[in-house]
Amino acid sequence: MRLADSFRSERFGAVRIHELQRVIELDSGLSAGAGSRVVPAEALHAVESQMVIVVPCMNETRTVIEGVLSGIPHDCLIVLVSNSDRAPVDRYEIEAQTVEQFCRLAGRSAITVHQKDPGVAAAMKAAGLPELLDDDGLIRNGKGEAMLLGMALAAMTGRRYIGYVDADNYVPGSVHEYCKVYAAGLHLADSPYSMVRISWHSKPKLRDNRLFFSRKGRSSQITNEWLNRFLAEYSDFGTEVIATGNAGEHAMTLDLGLKLRLAGGFAVEPYEFMDLFEQFGGVLESTDPEVMASSVPVLQIETRNPHFHDNKGEEHVQGMRMQALNVLYHSPVTLPAVRQAIVEFMVEQGALEVGQEPPRERVYPPVGTLDLDLLYDALDAEALSFRQPDGLALAGQPPAPPINRATIPTR
Repeated sequence: MRLADSFRSERFGAVRIHELQRVIELDSGLSAGAGSRVVPAEALHAVESQMVIVVPCMNETRTVIEGVLSGIPHDCLIVLVSNSDRAPVDRYEIEAQTVEQFCRLAGRSAITVHQKDPGVAAAMKAAGLPELLDDDGLIRNGKGEAMLLGMALAAMTGRRYIGYVDADNYVPGSVHEYCKVYAAGLHLADSPYSMVRISWHSKPKLRDNRLFFSRKGRSSQITNEWLNRFLAEYSDFGTEVIATGNAGEHAMTLDLGLKLRLAGGFAVEPYEFMDLFEQFGGVLESTDPEVMASSVPVLQIETRNPHFHDNKGEEHVQGMRMQALNVLYHSPVTLPAVRQAIVEFMVEQGALEVGQEPPRERVYPPVGTLDLDLLYDALDAEALSFRQPDGLALAGQPPAPPINRATIPTR
């Protein structure tokens, strides 16, 4: 894969945000080019073989799920975290059977789990994260909660990297490109504490019975504007460096991921930026001198494939925008001028009444605080939805489940 080189970056303490890079060639060969970086196939494979791809899923069709699975490179481990309806039709059972059939045909392994499984909730509580549970004793609804659960499962596999791909992606080729970009970016970042965030090339929409390839998302353009305003308030220079504030498709090293505090719901992606600024921005005292000394590169990469996905409506988009502003407003590193401007904007948008304060979003402790041994024991014993389909075992070859006692790292 060939990527445009990144010549500029902006620093916020130890966080190094690289300007947007473009995918120039999906398959580059080995020839050099001015202003570009080539990542050879063996380097991509080395990262993919250590990567877990988490797919948060909620009531997607079997055909769409099959397409997403087919786009994930063979050596990546698939983790599907479902919050789909279980009645009157058990849609999770359909999803789990789809993954199992895919693993049998492809000769690969996966993990599936349901977010509202009482056994999964009990396991997370026993492992040290009771904050994740609601008043009914189940894991809370929300995308951030699904991503946190996926990261906990990824941590138990002993692999080094984690990436996220939304289940509502209609184009398998887009999924494949995202995963290749993750591998290329993590290879180029060459840091134990790095993150890669996707900026899709375009998001097609139907207008007057024809496709219009929009370059800006309705939610991301607002989130990006306010994150850049946050940076500008510190530097006194305007900036547009952040282009991936709502990047659902992103990846990171697990060494970094296990230190992050994830927010609930759709606040999860923009809060990753804010948590980096809070923990490693140098404004607040850091408890992690090793990370501060190493720096945290954030690569932002624009893909070539268009991003076709389900249109969930204006209310969904507005909710994403406001949740992003909620976490920005309440961050201890956000300066007063930005906080005031956020309130004025939210009042203008009708999201707040005059005199109201933005609500707080839930923020969870890092997955790295969990007792992984205890988590595995409880999942294995109590979580009926916790499955590890293994294509090799189904084909009669020696089984190699993704998680077992030998793979759980000691942290």
